[in-house]
Amino acid sequence: MITTIVLVRAEPRQIPQCAKHLAAIDGVTDVYSVSGEWDLVVLVKVPQYDDIAKIVTEKFPLVPGIVRTTTLTAFKAYSKADLEQGWDIGSA
Repeated sequence: MITTIVLVRAEPRQIPQCAKHLAAIDGVTDVYSVSGEWDLVVLVKVPQYDDIAKIVTEKFPLVPGIVRTTTLTAFKAYSKADLEQGWDIGSA
């Protein structure tokens, strides 16, 4: 599974509606309203890289209120669970 993080700047009055539209797109797993330079953080999880292109370049532009996006595709995921498993190797 490929994970992509999309940072979204939206028109201030349209942030809630923009978030709802984004959350309804197939492949979008989470939408977070955040503080700082960006208004929304969108997590996209899809099986193929072509799916990312379709979602970000074809679906996102149809969402009203989006001003700007930056797309970050994850190469590898590191989680606390993964790190803890590494220490469990060989213990039985």
